[in-house]
Amino acid sequence: MQFRIDNMTCGGCARGVTKAVQSIDPQAEVSADVPARLLEVRSERPAAEIAAALDKAGFPAAVQG
Repeated sequence: MQFRIDNMTCGGCARGVTKAVQSIDPQAEVSADVPARLLEVRSERPAAEIAAALDKAGFPAAVQG
């Protein structure tokens, strides 16, 4: 699944969103494309749960189709 995170602007942000996702699913595969502000996540958790964890970490995310 893919998320657009408008305030992910640097490598530190990428580490922060990765940590947020892996806090709810330690086995999640996370790939951040900072210039495009996109986050690709492979996880068994539902998108809404991942989006909530990102929001809680200060990175509001929109699920991309």
